[in-house]
Amino acid sequence: MKQPVTYTLYHPKWYRRPMSTYWWTKRWRYLRFILRELSSISVAWTVILLLLLINSMGDEAMYAGYLDWLQSPWLVVLNAFALVFLLFHTVTWFNLAPRAMAVRLRGKRLPDWAVAAPNFIAWAVLSAGVVWFVLKGV
Repeated sequence: MKQPVTYTLYHPKWYRRPMSTYWWTKRWRYLRFILRELSSISVAWTVILLLLLINSMGDEAMYAGYLDWLQSPWLVVLNAFALVFLLFHTVTWFNLAPRAMAVRLRGKRLPDWAVAAPNFIAWAVLSAGVVWFVLKGV
């Protein structure tokens, strides 16, 4: 037979070790994770810039204003920071690819570098193509 459950008016407090709000800054693994998550803000910023560019392409005066706005010093610095975070985001994303998909060849799992390397190679080839296209157009 079950004993009836009795409730007390006050619940005893359990001991909880005090922890800093910034506990994640003490280990590189956690800091890298937080920085990677925060780098998605720079991805959103880049998307906003591209959408504003597309919006301004319909009107010549609006496009000229957009280009003038992009040349302001504070925006150049902001975009430089965004570029650094975008590169960090890309590298960490490509390094996560082997953990996200287990590629097997003849029953054996491919090593991490064999899954991540094609991403980096494709990135380098596409970047070289864009640089060539931009320099050829100048």
